Amino acid sequence: MLFDHPYQVKKWTKSIGGRSLKQVFNEAQAAYVQQRGLTLDERLGQIRAVKKAILARRESIVERVMAEVGKSRTDALIAEIIGAVDWLEWLERRARKVLADEKVPTPITLLGKKSRLYHEPFGVVLIICPWNYPFHNAITGIAAAYVAGNAVIYKPSEHAPCQGLVEDIIAAAPLLHAAVKVVYGDGKTGSELIEQRPGKIFFTGSCATGEKIMQQAARHLIPVELELGGKDPMIVFADAGLKRPVAGALWGAFTNAGQSCSAVERLLVEDSVHDAFVAKLVEEAGKLKVAEGDSKGDVDIGRMTVGFQRDKVVEHVKDALAKGAKLVFGQIPATFDLLVKPIILTNVTPDMLVWRDETFGPVLPVMRFGDEGEAVKLANDSDYGLCASVFTADKSRADRVTRALEVGGVSVNNVNMSEGNPGLPFGGYKRSGFGKLRGPEGLLGFTRSKSVLIDVTGDKIEANWYPYTSGKYERFQRFIHALYTSHWARLVRIAWTGLRLEAFSQKPR
Repeated sequence: MLFDHPYQVKKWTKSIGGRSLKQVFNEAQAAYVQQRGLTLDERLGQIRAVKKAILARRESIVERVMAEVGKSRTDALIAEIIGAVDWLEWLERRARKVLADEKVPTPITLLGKKSRLYHEPFGVVLIICPWNYPFHNAITGIAAAYVAGNAVIYKPSEHAPCQGLVEDIIAAAPLLHAAVKVVYGDGKTGSELIEQRPGKIFFTGSCATGEKIMQQAARHLIPVELELGGKDPMIVFADAGLKRPVAGALWGAFTNAGQSCSAVERLLVEDSVHDAFVAKLVEEAGKLKVAEGDSKGDVDIGRMTVGFQRDKVVEHVKDALAKGAKLVFGQIPATFDLLVKPIILTNVTPDMLVWRDETFGPVLPVMRFGDEGEAVKLANDSDYGLCASVFTADKSRADRVTRALEVGGVSVNNVNMSEGNPGLPFGGYKRSGFGKLRGPEGLLGFTRSKSVLIDVTGDKIEANWYPYTSGKYERFQRFIHALYTSHWARLVRIAWTGLRLEAFSQKPR
């Protein structure tokens, strides 16, 4: 039932101890300034403390997430705990190299000068997270932002705020705790936070909300990264067999009750094995255990989190059936129940909502394809471009299809694994958003680059400085010719014309 869960009964609103959002931002800015003197090693020490706290308290974290989101116990353990700890460990091992000042080659036209690239924090960043992975998303973003040197304003979803959980865990790292301010509230609160003009906004959630955030941020020229929805295709070729891709499709579509932006939401099966594949899919789906209150970790699928998402499942399935789809497993869920059993549909066509729009629930539409070209065309025929999966025994075909798919990540002979490696950036194309989380690119997303060119002091005048004269112009022409024209004595010619230009530039007008 929708309101059988104590954490859902309350309507969470702003909870900042009576302080205004402006005060909270001022506190975050002060924390940023105070901690600017910390070394990266000191910040990574705080991350290690958080990792230890997560591991020590993982069961209580799992319990809390289960209560608010409705996950099965094993789902919560794998996604919320392992995913978060993997990222923290990656930061410990790789952040020094990624964030280190870089030496950049200097061209011959700038001979004698040195070039550097510094990766610096934004100051205060705003992280807004969704309700489907409340702990993992929070820790991943907060840790990356802090390691990069920022202070953080973090706003969780009002649908699964896990109030106090993040604060309690990061309390194990006092310096990190001081740099993070958690604000609870709904979309209105998020909008008010943007008005405080953070250095950057990192949003994970729906396309509709992402569009609103981008519009509002644009008015203040605040940089934004958006990790939005998905309609991820899984392509199964005949040579892949049945056992592994069937098992992968079931987990990829139904993990976390299908409430994952990278869930398998479109299953494409080669025509010659389609019927056998669907039969096996239905057989194995019947073995899945769907229940609430998973005390032993033996439940496969828990409940959905919010009623409006369950209602979307109902809408999409009804639309598909009305347009000729066949319900081969499951049933239309009751409008009063959040425990939604898996649904498998065949005879699906591209005009159906269940094929075109993000469902975000335990629904798996299946479509057949004839050849590789058709599979790629059907997979790319989407407004979304987050992730995809390809199952085939042909390595060359796997590579061809992977390169042809218009998505940010591809798992070959697996599902949802391109985001399982913390060293790989996660993010998509099209309406799935832009920017990356995790990996070197994701960590650098919490920094802004500063380009530095270093020269020596003295009385020397640069050749490109004033005064401009006809003689200098002629020498620049000769220098350009030597620089960009192939010749066996090119380097000698560059040196000769360059030295003459430099010598001429030191003469008075």
